[in-house]
Amino acid sequence: MNTLRVLAVDDEPGMLGGIERSLENFSVRLPDIEGEIGFRVETAATGEEAVTAIAAGPPDILLLDYKLPDITGLDVLRRTANASPEMLTVMITAYASIETAIAATRQGAYDFLTKPFTPDDLKHAVRKAAGAILLARRAKALEAEKKQVRFEFIRVLGHELKAPLNAVAGALFILRDRTLGEDIGPYGEVVNRSLLRLEQMKKLISDLLEMTRLESGKKERTLEEVDLVGAAKEAAELASWEAGSRRIALRIDGPESLVVRADRGEIAMIFNNLVSNAVKYNHEGGRVEIVLSRKGPETAISVSDTGIGISPEGREKLFGEFVRLKDKRTRNVLGSGLGLSILKRLVELYDGRIEVESEPDRGSTFTVCLPAGKD
Repeated sequence: MNTLRVLAVDDEPGMLGGIERSLENFSVRLPDIEGEIGFRVETAATGEEAVTAIAAGPPDILLLDYKLPDITGLDVLRRTANASPEMLTVMITAYASIETAIAATRQGAYDFLTKPFTPDDLKHAVRKAAGAILLARRAKALEAEKKQVRFEFIRVLGHELKAPLNAVAGALFILRDRTLGEDIGPYGEVVNRSLLRLEQMKKLISDLLEMTRLESGKKERTLEEVDLVGAAKEAAELASWEAGSRRIALRIDGPESLVVRADRGEIAMIFNNLVSNAVKYNHEGGRVEIVLSRKGPETAISVSDTGIGISPEGREKLFGEFVRLKDKRTRNVLGSGLGLSILKRLVELYDGRIEVESEPDRGSTFTVCLPAGKD
């Protein structure tokens, strides 16, 4: 159980004892906060004692009487203003005037308890303060996590862009310095390699923009009747040049028509990701098979290849951002490392799921299952 420290400051022993008894076994459960929250009460009878205690270690919640025998509660607030930005003060006063409230609020008071108050009044004030503290901590933790994610994103992006940029820069130096001689012929391969690297950077930027639209929820969607068979044929056509150049056979198996309600562009991206990966990571002379079917309440899109396959360790991190399974077999395969992450998010838009079966050096099968009646 999480425990918040409470410092109660009052010159009446009976009041301090009542606060201790009321909060001794008191705990709360707050919305969106896991676990139970308890309270540990410490006490001070004078303002000076309170200042010393706060300096030694600020509490989470300060229950502070306005009228103390040496200095006022406002004096305590002024002298401990910089002790902790997270400490919340609940002023206790029998002089609940507007002027007192304004002065206390200006000094940072969060809430007020007017004497005499009941145990329930006290618990309500403490519960409210605890909620504010824990929500503030969660917001701070999320902000720190957000900064870390942004840093990691920029670091990986810089790494992914640096390699193709260095390759293009190297090619330009070769051209400038006529490293291969004056005959223009040998430079054709240098130019082709540069164009390939530039395509890699364009694909990375395109995938980043798509990822940003998906993450922000600002991607425009138009739901309509989409024939998956037609979408499969279009994806196969787009991949046919690369497949043909490597003697990879493409085959579609399914009914004459299989209609779902979806965004046409999203369905095209799902197919293009699956089919292009099946071609890219395939062996020369291999096969890619696209199978479409209706399985009860689901529509299944299954794409199988006879390629290099994926290890069990690789499958665990397959859908992460900027994840590319790099080894000697994939060294020359270009990609942004975002395709499968985008695929996963697209499928989640339809409350669907992705299943992966793979065996190293024997191939992989990716199956996307979408609810047949999704609208």
